[in-house]
Amino acid sequence: MSNTSKPNIIFWVITVIALLWNAMGVYNYLIQAFKAEAFTQSLNEAQLAFMESMPSWNTAFFAIAVFSGFIGTVLLLMKKKIAIPLFLISFITATIMQLYWLFGTDAIEVFSESRPYLMPIIVIVFCAFILWYAKNQKTKGVIS
Repeated sequence: MSNTSKPNIIFWVITVIALLWNAMGVYNYLIQAFKAEAFTQSLNEAQLAFMESMPSWNTAFFAIAVFSGFIGTVLLLMKKKIAIPLFLISFITATIMQLYWLFGTDAIEVFSESRPYLMPIIVIVFCAFILWYAKNQKTKGVIS
């Protein structure tokens, strides 16, 4: 017999939203990594040059963050506690990447018309929330 509690509707709403969020992250990583037309056409020349100048470790952290977040969300939907360390990895890598974007580059100047500080803050807050939420669901016995 399982020791888990039945998840409520909020669990499903939050995890499906998280799945969509992380799927968008994977999509964004893939179009950026493969320099898809959707990515290159959305940037002006200076922005494209800026993105191409990002260090390789930043791209690696982007991949780790989005794929661990996506896999973590799939595991959370399956009510598996292994999602928690994946969310922790996603949170750490995304936070480092986003803080570098904000404070280690001139992104604010290059992307000034599109509020470049907003998305990094949203990403960090979302990663922190989903990590907290998964830990909370483990404490409540929803995931095991």
